[in-house]
Amino acid sequence: MLSTASLLCARSLALGQDEPTFSTDVKVVNVLATVRTKKNEIVRDLTKDDFLLSENGRPQTIRYFSRETELPLTVGLMIDTSMSQQKVLESERSASFRFLDQVLRESKDKLFVMQFDMAVQLRQPLTSSRRDLEEILPYVDTPTRRELGLQTGGGTLLFDAVVQASNNVLKNQRNRKAMIVLSDGGDNGSTATLTDAIEAAQRADTLIYSILFADPGFPGPRFPFGSEGKDILMRLSRETGASFFEVSKKQGIEQIYDAIQEELRSQYNLGFISDQPGEISEFRALKLTTKQKGLIVQSRERYWAKA
Repeated sequence: MLSTASLLCARSLALGQDEPTFSTDVKVVNVLATVRTKKNEIVRDLTKDDFLLSENGRPQTIRYFSRETELPLTVGLMIDTSMSQQKVLESERSASFRFLDQVLRESKDKLFVMQFDMAVQLRQPLTSSRRDLEEILPYVDTPTRRELGLQTGGGTLLFDAVVQASNNVLKNQRNRKAMIVLSDGGDNGSTATLTDAIEAAQRADTLIYSILFADPGFPGPRFPFGSEGKDILMRLSRETGASFFEVSKKQGIEQIYDAIQEELRSQYNLGFISDQPGEISEFRALKLTTKQKGLIVQSRERYWAKA
C-alpha cells in the first residue's frame, strides 16, 4: 500500500513505541504477505529479519513490520449475479453471511456488497453493521425477466465491477483492503479490460481473493482472447497478491471462506521507503522473499508509485 500520510516507522521502533508515528513528508509502501510451507501450511512466526525485499531489482530496507491480526480491515464482497450463477447463488449468499459474521469486528472493520451481471450495483455501501449486511444479502439476485427484456448492453461486467469497487470505494480507504469475487470468471460486456481491472486494484492497494463457483450444468464461459474464466480469476488474485479458490466436492464454499479468513488473520505487513523517490507516477516491481529456503511468499508483484 502506498500511504499519503505515511509512517516514520524507524523512529517509532527506535523509541520502542507500539504504534508507528505518522508524518506527511515521506511515503511508505506497505506490502501485505502470506507465507506458506511447501505443504501449504501458513507460517506465522517470522520476524522482519527473515524477509528480503526489492523494488525494480534494488534491495530495500524494511522500515517496519507487523503481523496483521488486529489492524482494521475493509472488505468488498463482489457477487456475480448473471444467469449462469442462478443455481449457486443461494449457497453463495448463506456462506457469505456466515463469513462476514465471523470476520466483521463492528468496532474496527468495514464491508460493502456489490453485485454484477449486465449492470454493476453497489447493494450495500461500506458499513460496520451486521444487521445491514443481513438485510441486504437476500436482495442480491439474478436479473428479473423484465430486466433481461430491457437489456441493451453486454452480459457479465466482472472487469467493470472490479474497476468501480477499486476507484469508487476502496481507493481512499486507509485500512487493509480486500475484495472477494464469487464468479465463474465470465465477462462479455465490460468496457474495462482484465488489465484495467488488475491495475485499478493495484492502484487501490487491494487484494482480490477469487472464488470460482460455477453451475456444472451451465456452459463454461469462453473469451475472444482464448482464456477461460478460471484463468481470469487466477490472474486477478495472483497479480494483486491474494489466493484463488475453486469450489469443488473436496472443498466447499464454507471451507474456502474459512481459508480466506485464516489468511486475513495471518498476514505480515512490511513497510519501506523507496531509495528512489518518484519523479513520475508509475508501476514499480516488487519482490518479497524469505531468507529461509523452502518457504513460499504470496504478495503483490508491483505497486503504483505516485510522484
